[in-house]
Order: sequence, then C-alpha cells, then structure tokens
Amino acid sequence: MAYFRINGQKPISGEISVTGAKNAALKFIAASLVCDGPVRLTNMPDIQDVRRMLTLVAALGVGVKHDREAHVVELDPRTLSSFEIPADLAKTIRTSIMLVGPLLTRFNKACIGFPGGCVIGRRPIDLYLKGYELFGASIHDVGDAFEFVAPHLQPMTFVFPIISVVATETFLITASRIPGITILKNAAQEPEVVALAEFLSACGARITGAGTPTITIEGVASLSGGEFEIIPDRIEAGTFVILGALTRGRVRVTNCNPEHLENLLAHLEMAGAPFDVGENWIETKPYQHALRAVNVKTHEYPGFVTDVQAPFTVLLTQAEGNSLVHETIFEGRMFYTDLLNRMGANIILCDPHRAIVQGATPLMGRKLESPDIRAGIAMVLAGLIAKGETIIANIEMIDRGYENIDARLRSLGADIVRVQDIE
Repeated sequence: MAYFRINGQKPISGEISVTGAKNAALKFIAASLVCDGPVRLTNMPDIQDVRRMLTLVAALGVGVKHDREAHVVELDPRTLSSFEIPADLAKTIRTSIMLVGPLLTRFNKACIGFPGGCVIGRRPIDLYLKGYELFGASIHDVGDAFEFVAPHLQPMTFVFPIISVVATETFLITASRIPGITILKNAAQEPEVVALAEFLSACGARITGAGTPTITIEGVASLSGGEFEIIPDRIEAGTFVILGALTRGRVRVTNCNPEHLENLLAHLEMAGAPFDVGENWIETKPYQHALRAVNVKTHEYPGFVTDVQAPFTVLLTQAEGNSLVHETIFEGRMFYTDLLNRMGANIILCDPHRAIVQGATPLMGRKLESPDIRAGIAMVLAGLIAKGETIIANIEMIDRGYENIDARLRSLGADIVRVQDIE
C-alpha cells in the first residue's frame, strides 16, 4: 500500500490548474445511460472514483473508452445489456445508486447491492427508495440487495424532507425519460445540479428551474447523445485556495469558477487571508499578520460547502482565538479532528457535529491515516505546514477525489512524495 511522506514548512508558490469536478463527472456518467446515442465527456478528472464508475457501467454492457491523458471519456449506452449492478462494484462507490433509475427506464427492472462510499456517518438510501416507489417501482429487499420492478413508470412530485444533492440528480436523470411532468421541491441548488440539467437539456431533455429549490422536468421519449465538458471542481479549487492562505504563499488557482466559491472566499476574507479574484482564477497573496478566528457552519449551496470544512479547519488551527466549526450535513465527519490534535492542534469536539478550534497552535509531523477523501486532503495540508515529517497512509482515499495530487503539489514547491510500501 502506498503512503505520502511530507516534509513540512517549505515555501509554497506558483500556479495550479483545477481538474474537472468529481461530483459532476460521476453524475454525467450515470446520465449517459438514459441517452440513445454515444456520449463524449471532456475535462474528465483521472481519479479513482471515475475509474470505479466506468468499470461499473462497463459491467452493465456500456461501451467505454477512457483516454486518461486527454481527460476524455466516450460512452456508448446502446450496448447496455444488464439490469443487475454487481454487488462487489456497487459497494465501492455511492453513486452506483444513481444507475437504478436509468436501468428502470431501459428494462423496467433493476437490482443493486447496498452502495458504498466514504465512512463519514450514516448515509441511508431511504430517499432514493421513496422516490423510486413514487416513480412506480415496487422494491424488494432480498437481504444483501434491492430488487426494483416497474412495469409502468410514472411522473411524480417529490418534496425533499432534507436537501440531497445526489438524490436530486438521481430523480432529475430518471424523470427526463418518463413521460409527463415531474416536480422536485426543496431540491439541491449546487452548480453540479445545474451542470447536469444543462447536459441533459443539450441531449433533448426539458428541464426548468435547475439551480432553484423547485425543478420541473417534462419527460421525453428519447435523448440524443452528444459532447459536454465537465465543469471545474470547486472543492479542489477551494482546497488549493486554502493551501495558499495556510502557507502564506502566492498561489494562483486557475481553470476555476470563483462564483462557485463565494461563501468560502467570504470566510477567508473574515479570517484576514488576502487574495485576488479574476474571471477564472483566484490568487492568494503573501501576508505577515495573524489570521483571525472565524465561525463556520456548513450548509447546502450557496452556503459553506461541507467538502472544504476539514481543510478550512486546518486553517483555523493557525488563526488567533476560538473558532466554532458546525458540520450540519454529515454525521461523523468531524472525527478527523483527533488526528489534528495528535499533530498539536487544540480542538475540542463538543459532539459529532460541533468542534471548537483554539488557535493559533504550531503543528508537528506525525504518522497518520486518511479516514476519507476530504479529511485525507486536510491531513496533507496539515503536513505541509507542520514541522518535521508527516506520513499519511491509506492515500487511496485521497486518490478517489484528487488527481495526481502529490505531483501537482510538488509543482508549487511542496516536499511530498508517494512511497510504495513493499511490506
């Protein structure tokens, strides 16, 4: 198993380009299954989760061509031949649940094992089951899998009791091929939802309201294929901006959409981290003053995004005063704070959702293990500002969401290497 070895406190500066959005790429792959022609996706990030999703749809019979160097994926859903999502593949990636809808529109039945993903607390699939039932499916729990049967799919109105990005996208894809009007209320408004609606609309779908709490979909009989570019990854962009602020370096983050990061930038401004913003770039600037403590409460878009909460908490360990971090989206996402405490941080975990960060505290290198994608990259950032050597194991979790991250950070001056453990 590979691990990262980091020697911290090296000067960080330069330019780093953002890759395609993981949280859009996976959904576009799922959406290709409701198309009647080939789909070509560009700016596809070369990350482990994309490779897993492509392996999964290939197992269903979809033609897959992946040019990793060119960041292009070509999909041919016309060869889709199976409605059974392999259980061993479904458990490796949570977005496997999104494939049930397309399979129902094709075969009127689907079968899936329980979907996997990061260990960040309970992530039940009740919303999906309820939605598929309203679409007309009967669902049978067969122990280690769910069987869906829907001889006659129907449009529906769904009011989300809690906002769910993936469920919103799942029903958006499914409804695009079901005749009639489907309405999604209290829907997610994330940029990835808007991008997915634009992709489906370019293929012939009739969708209005994407980016607002109410989305209306008029199902159509067929959807063409086509070519679409994956939007920039706002989570990666935010992580790199936080890195620049942490290291007090001049880091220009390019190929990003600053509008998608306005809430994070507002918090950085409150903390006293200087930066400039352009049309498609953000540049952090060197500074000598102390950072200020800032309270953070995660929220669905356009609020403070949960996926940069862990990296921002690392920043708060270097801010003077007490900061309250309130995680409202995922239960269990705050448990990584114990790893930061092992490095010298002073963080009090009040409960699974709230932590008080007392700063500023110097960090020391330690041997750590990445618990999930976002906490893993936060450990990398902590290692880059820590004194001494930091070892981060289980980096497969980080590879799920960040392409070739060690080489890209080295281009900024970071002393980070990937070591293959032969034991």
